[in-house]
Amino acid sequence: MNRSLRPVAALSLVAAVAVGVAMMQPEATAQAPVTAPQAAPLVSGLPDFTQLVERVGPAVVNIEAGIKPRRTSMQRQQMPYGDEMPEIFRRFFGPGMPGMPGPNGPRAPGGRGGMSMGTGFIISADGYVLTNHHVVEGSDDVKVKLSDRREFDAKVVGSDPESDVALLKIDAAALPYLRTGDSSLLKPGQWVVAIGSPFGLDHSVTAGIVSAVQRSNPYAGQQYVPFIQTDVAINRGNSGGPLLNTKGEVVGINSQIFSNSGGYMGVSFAIPIDTAMNSVQQLKSTGKVSRGQIGVAIENVDDDAVRGFKLPDARGALVRDVQSGSAGEKAGLRPGDVIRTLDGTAINDAGDLPMKIGAMAPGTRVKLGVFRDGRTVEVPVTLAERSDLAAIAAPDSRPKPATASPSSNPLGIVGQDLDADQRRQLGLKAGEGVAIARIEGLAARGAGLRPGDVVLQVGRDPVDSAAALDRQLRDVKQGETVMLLVRRGQSTQFIAVTPRADGDSDQG
Repeated sequence: MNRSLRPVAALSLVAAVAVGVAMMQPEATAQAPVTAPQAAPLVSGLPDFTQLVERVGPAVVNIEAGIKPRRTSMQRQQMPYGDEMPEIFRRFFGPGMPGMPGPNGPRAPGGRGGMSMGTGFIISADGYVLTNHHVVEGSDDVKVKLSDRREFDAKVVGSDPESDVALLKIDAAALPYLRTGDSSLLKPGQWVVAIGSPFGLDHSVTAGIVSAVQRSNPYAGQQYVPFIQTDVAINRGNSGGPLLNTKGEVVGINSQIFSNSGGYMGVSFAIPIDTAMNSVQQLKSTGKVSRGQIGVAIENVDDDAVRGFKLPDARGALVRDVQSGSAGEKAGLRPGDVIRTLDGTAINDAGDLPMKIGAMAPGTRVKLGVFRDGRTVEVPVTLAERSDLAAIAAPDSRPKPATASPSSNPLGIVGQDLDADQRRQLGLKAGEGVAIARIEGLAARGAGLRPGDVVLQVGRDPVDSAAALDRQLRDVKQGETVMLLVRRGQSTQFIAVTPRADGDSDQG
């Protein structure tokens, strides 16, 4: 085959659409019923992908990576819901899950290493290859096998676990390569095609439709990726392969599946090519990817928060913690703020914000629309470079329950003042927070509060003593939801509690 220095040719697939026409019989009279015109079918026929596969197939490659013995990133990473996950969000290749075979084919137990086998695709004629980070993570050596059976040793130019993208380079020229499309134009219902090596079966082709776009998922480990969800059949070995539109353009990198069994269950996820290529440009120039960060911990707005903060609706990202010294703190963001827009674009839930902020470079100046104290204010923020949020407190540093006076507030919470040493151990500022010594309200306990928790705020108002806690809770009326900002170990969250008519308290 003659390989020229050009991208794989774009294809167009045309499907004929039949239009139904209602006919009137000549003998019809004025009294005869009139047949209503039939609606034109919106879909007719199925596409034929043979030409597409013939054109783009030579640019899809197999990848083998020798993996060093190591602790896998899944072992290092603390998943947000642990064993309580309703389903397991799985990478097809990469860190194994309990009860699963090793990442890319057999891997010895205890992290003793093995062989990773995945898919990739060529993105330039001079030998740059794109695949998943988890395919080559921790590898000693990486080999790339072309469709014509030539094999090359590959250099890992750079790899980014946050977007699950790795850039490789092989020493070759005049290679066939794939043209990138615009993943922002994808819509649910469009046809897409995947090419890869499931279970080591070279150049297998599967097709389906886009199920959804802009998907975020806490199980994925990539909070900065607005995943493309498809129903394309994807299994172990497809990881790192291209997701193509009907023009033969790459619109995504097949990365993960949502599965109880570890096999394909009709829900597959791909990294948008726009997100991947942003990482590629940085990996080429610096070998790493830098992302902007506000420095706030956020959560979704639920019905309790809507009542407790008197919000107009449940849209936005609720700020539950602000990192000391962060861009958010410098901009004046505070726990209890609800971020509803970013540069005028709506933030519908907490998952939207990291994806949008993470796509921006450090130093970018943005404007946040923040709902605060019953009105929306505009908060300008200059993004800092992303770093992990500092640990706020050690899990075992909670104050020990102490004897205290009976509760004098409707929630039945007995406060305990903190001294300077306790605040220092908890990572709190001077005059910040009051510990819970005892809970007398049965339903307040049912809302998730525990002795040893530290209450930082009642609603948006900070508390610094047991007396202040009682004052701010004293006038809470029955049926009125109150939001308590609570620190427990390294976690800070809002907990909603609603006093009941009998004077006890209940979860809102």
